[in-house]
Amino acid sequence: MKQIITHFTDTDLYKFSMCCAIIDNFPRARVKYEFIDRNNLVYPAGFAELVAEQIAMLESVTITDEEIDFLRRKCYYMPEWFLTYLRGFRYKREWVTVWQDDDGHLHIEIEGLWADTVLLEVQILAIVSELYYIVTGQDKKFDYDAYYTKSYTKAVKMLSHGCVWADFGPRRRASFEAEEVALRAMLKASADHVGDDLAGRCIGTSDVYLAMKYDVTPIGTMAHEYISAIAAMYGPQMANHIAMSTWRHTYRGSLGTFLYDTFRWEAFERNLSEDFARGFAGLRVDSGDNYEQFDKIKRKYASFGIPVAEKQVIFSNALNVDSACELQERLGHEAKISFGIGTCWTNDFDGVKPLNIVIKLIAAKMTEKWPFYNDACKMSEDKGKVTGKPDVVKRYKEILHIEE
Repeated sequence: MKQIITHFTDTDLYKFSMCCAIIDNFPRARVKYEFIDRNNLVYPAGFAELVAEQIAMLESVTITDEEIDFLRRKCYYMPEWFLTYLRGFRYKREWVTVWQDDDGHLHIEIEGLWADTVLLEVQILAIVSELYYIVTGQDKKFDYDAYYTKSYTKAVKMLSHGCVWADFGPRRRASFEAEEVALRAMLKASADHVGDDLAGRCIGTSDVYLAMKYDVTPIGTMAHEYISAIAAMYGPQMANHIAMSTWRHTYRGSLGTFLYDTFRWEAFERNLSEDFARGFAGLRVDSGDNYEQFDKIKRKYASFGIPVAEKQVIFSNALNVDSACELQERLGHEAKISFGIGTCWTNDFDGVKPLNIVIKLIAAKMTEKWPFYNDACKMSEDKGKVTGKPDVVKRYKEILHIEE
């Protein structure tokens, strides 16, 4: 089987940005992650062994001088000590356990130092997704010439509606080639229409390697795991506050888009003081009804005397081209909105169903000296995106006074 991940930076930028913040603020924290297939898919026999082989192959993937130079040039906010850390980073297969149960369901567990294991999620998800299509033979349906044309057409539609967007698609892409083809089409469409009446543009990709290859800006800040782990270690009531404080400590105003919905709006709103509201560039909407969430954001900023038009609002909640265009038409005049779109771009072949897979942080502890882990969870604004043991979710809701 070919090696699927061959470039160290073939991953989302937020993995690197979180890794840096973790080392800076929680250098001894340890965590556990768990693979979740929301569709409860039955995988082909022997699939777990193939995944384990691919994870073992990651041990040969190290960062290159070219990738370091690109991060130094484009990600100016990353301190030099962190680039030195990445030079010495090596994956270890021992961090990951993979197996299939008797029914063929896939199980993946990850455990280790948070600063190490944080870099595994995107690669493993990309491996599972691409490998599944290879093993089942569905990759034979991938017509990349037609896919380029389809992606170009979608990009033109977004441009014509004034949408500003980035590719957020490594985790559930059909293949590395599919993501590259889609990105190339987006960038070509944007270049072809420079100077037209079209006001939109593709601003880059979350995939750092592809951003380097096409010399565009890598896009991203953080994931829910950052707040979830903090909540497990320190409690959920002030988790967003601690997350914002530590993020500000590390990046000092850069990467200032905060992902607020880990424990729903109510919990975040209590932690969003005026200094945070003014200090962070904006917020990312990743669950719930986009319009209801925008109204909540608008009202909260208004309570501090801050016009929402001065802030960035990034939408990334299972978007497609049509829903992004509709959001732009209805809200584009009110704020600096933009879009992070993933699976719709990188796994949209006719007759191929994208996988619905995630890897979530499920437990954390402050140091290796602690004899036990504390369970973590994520609630979000969508019931389908809730992860964690039911009793843990119930306890968090009680602590945070969240009612259904």
